[in-house]
Amino acid sequence: MSGTDGRQAWNGAGGQGPTAGGWPVVPPPPSRPPTVGVPGEPRRAALVGLLNLSGLGLGYVALRHWWSAAACWAAAAGLLAVALPVEPSGVPGAAVAAFAVVVLAAALDGARRGLRTPVLPFLRRPALALPLAFLLLAVPASGAVAYDAARGEAVQQALLDRLEEADKLVEEVRDKDFEDARPSYRKALGVYADIGSRHGDSRAGRLVPERLDTYYRAVARPYGGRDYCGAVEPLRYLRTVPDKVDRDVLGRLADWPNQRLARSWFECGMERLGSVPEDNGNGGGRHLADLLDTFPESPQARRVQTAVSDRIKSRTDELEGERTCDVADELTRVSATVDGLPGDAGAALRGDAKKAVEKGAYACGVHEFKEKRFSSARSKLTRFANEHRDSSLADRARDIAIAAEIAQSRPAAGRGLPPAKAPGGARMPLTVSNDGQGSVEILYTGPVTGKVTVRGCPGCTVYPTRAEARQKACKDSSKTYPKTTIRLPAGEYHILYKRSTTATISSRGRTYADGARIRPGYTYTGCTYVTRGLGIQ
Repeated sequence: MSGTDGRQAWNGAGGQGPTAGGWPVVPPPPSRPPTVGVPGEPRRAALVGLLNLSGLGLGYVALRHWWSAAACWAAAAGLLAVALPVEPSGVPGAAVAAFAVVVLAAALDGARRGLRTPVLPFLRRPALALPLAFLLLAVPASGAVAYDAARGEAVQQALLDRLEEADKLVEEVRDKDFEDARPSYRKALGVYADIGSRHGDSRAGRLVPERLDTYYRAVARPYGGRDYCGAVEPLRYLRTVPDKVDRDVLGRLADWPNQRLARSWFECGMERLGSVPEDNGNGGGRHLADLLDTFPESPQARRVQTAVSDRIKSRTDELEGERTCDVADELTRVSATVDGLPGDAGAALRGDAKKAVEKGAYACGVHEFKEKRFSSARSKLTRFANEHRDSSLADRARDIAIAAEIAQSRPAAGRGLPPAKAPGGARMPLTVSNDGQGSVEILYTGPVTGKVTVRGCPGCTVYPTRAEARQKACKDSSKTYPKTTIRLPAGEYHILYKRSTTATISSRGRTYADGARIRPGYTYTGCTYVTRGLGIQ
């Protein structure tokens, strides 16, 4: 020792280290425990790995490896950002897979680091650390359970929202025409079918049967309002619903439209029976035919024959008055409907329908004659006679048609219907000769009605004047004039002469009407000829 201040001198040669003011200097402790040369501790590695499996980076916190812990926190925050708010579709699978990879990598990396790196002091006791690590594993598990519950609730709410939207759609269109509302009804039904079949155990699924009941009544609203014709198409549509919705979901609704459709077909068919056909129907016949085809054993089908028969009878009784022809046309349409009815009902009705049409057609022609509509009467009665040749009224119809044709040129012939029966007693001959080219048809009406035809005279010519014709017509002894004889009872007659179209005269001069009185005991002759400019005389 030397010096005068009493302090000991250190030179470091003796291994005393550096000095400061004569005192030894102690170096600061390292920032973390040394790892090199530290024996491995498997329990510590397992602890750190388990702590990192929580997904919160707690293993890195125990090692005080803050950057790695921050990376785990960022991954957890990213997963929460994707998962919240909870959606019915859940977390995208890619996000879950990425987070799982991060957690597994953190667990493996934490176990590797924890093998030789000391942890926080309070975690160094195994009796405390390992149970805590296992307890923290419940955090992600409980989070997953809670998230799944929240997702399930979100799914339930989404299904309820879809159900509510479908309900609103039905409510919006229930008062519209069915054809306009059909797309909306189909869309709503698709929602009910999906929820009822795929999510039947959900809260919304348990409400589907009640909603379908409301749906059926909305679609069939015309039926509830006794608009049976308007109810046909909606009810036909409802019968197709079991093709789209499970019968287990529909329950009793599967057969709900059947009885209502049968009634609608019957009521609408009878309402339109005999009416003028619409674009999509045939005066009610289609509805009645559909009823008999689809529900042949229904009460409504069993009523068809009686109801149609009663309608035929009631309309036949109305073949009088101003509506005679309208009723006749209606009976014709009813007969067309009957022809289209299947089974025994149609077969049983066809005879009565045919007779009613026959009676109606004849009555209409007579009605037109009485109303002085001679052209219409002629065409209707002529058609009747041609279409009903076997009818007992055919000959009578021909007589009235002849009188109507004469009355078109000589109205006096239409003052009344020609007699239905010819009078008895003597008949006088009326011989008519033809001094003109082209045959002549002679129509007559009076005490008897009929028509005859006189052949044309090929060698005869047209007379220049009526005066000359009266002097020479039918008087040339060198000619043989075609002629015919009609035997007529006494009385007033109206006669129409009709020259054939082969004659060389204008169409204006082809007919000539005249009157004649036939007296008992006389013989009558007549001559037809053609004058230039005047035609047949």
